[in-house]
Amino acid sequence: MNFWTDPLKVAAEWLEGILTGWGMDAIFAHVLVVFLGVLLLITILMVLDIFLVWIERKVVSRFQDRIGPNRVGPYGLIQPFADIIKLIIKEDTTPDGADKVVYNLAPILSMMSVLIVWAVVPIAPVILGTDLNVGVLFLIAAGAIGTLSIIMAGWSSNNKFALIGGFRQVAMMVAFEIPMLTMLLIPTIFAGSMNMNAIIQAQGSIWYFFLSPLGTLIFLIAVIAELGRAPFDLAEGESELVAGYNTEYSGMKFGMFYAGELLHAMTFGGIWGILFFGGYRFFGLEQVSPFLAVLIFLAKALIGYWVIMWVKYTMMRIRIDQMLAFNWMFLTPLSFVLLMVTALANALLAGTSIWVYGIGMFASNIILGWVALEIVRSYSRKEREKLEGPRKVAEAHH
Repeated sequence: MNFWTDPLKVAAEWLEGILTGWGMDAIFAHVLVVFLGVLLLITILMVLDIFLVWIERKVVSRFQDRIGPNRVGPYGLIQPFADIIKLIIKEDTTPDGADKVVYNLAPILSMMSVLIVWAVVPIAPVILGTDLNVGVLFLIAAGAIGTLSIIMAGWSSNNKFALIGGFRQVAMMVAFEIPMLTMLLIPTIFAGSMNMNAIIQAQGSIWYFFLSPLGTLIFLIAVIAELGRAPFDLAEGESELVAGYNTEYSGMKFGMFYAGELLHAMTFGGIWGILFFGGYRFFGLEQVSPFLAVLIFLAKALIGYWVIMWVKYTMMRIRIDQMLAFNWMFLTPLSFVLLMVTALANALLAGTSIWVYGIGMFASNIILGWVALEIVRSYSRKEREKLEGPRKVAEAHH
């Protein structure tokens, strides 16, 4: 074994050898090396988060025909560091009557809920934190901490606008978590495992996007709502709630919420890539080098992040009642039906060739999507007839 085939293991064994050579107990040396590895991962993620600010500003400037940051450093690359300095030197305020412990703990939990997800994310075949056999279940548990941090922030701020914003955000997150978690079961069915690495390895022949394009789309919609990004950013309706649950936060406390949101979007882009686009696998190139596998994974994560940005900066915000009705009356029932259809088709097509299996699964998704759209079209026509009358609706269609 050499450094280029398994860099983390080689580096860890080398460092443990040095520490034990200095007289440290082997167990303590192992714990210290693991701690340093976690610290290294967090440092890399935070540096990546800094540049995500620059990337998002540049992308949205192209979408909206603007220049974007271009003054501080070449191409504005140092602008995020200037923003960090600004947040650090801002006054750190705590509202009168706020629950100080909960108020200060909320932004920490918000950031932590994103960072701990990376403990089970396989970045390369030999570069992953913990190879849990219930990795998908761990993702669900980690997401619950983010929901908790939002309600903590809104409740502890002693501000009615922040409280209402927290309630709205949590109502939205809980609602859209149901279709999102349902779609997490589809790759589990295909791979026969909840292990994240096993799901990637099972996509050697075909990506799960081709087996479940409808599931891929539903997962993306639910993820955007979970992130609270447009068109689902109802907790930040400026005309109603100012900034929502984080209205009372300033300085680096606000910065932690903002940084957590950006990193969360990148994280979900990576998870989307793992579940439906093969993760770090790409025509066998991941076998060449672990570092090439890391680049493949990051490229897919950035593409997912770009799609999330694309939706955010091109779609209008919708009303809270429309958003929740869309979830409870359409997206959640559709996700349940899709899960049942996928499980049934998987049982019926078991043992067939990969082509028969793939075409059968793809066709079942297309048919189900078409039926769902026809039902929605019929329902919307009836609702318009109630408001406008049958004649006007008929004239509009002709």
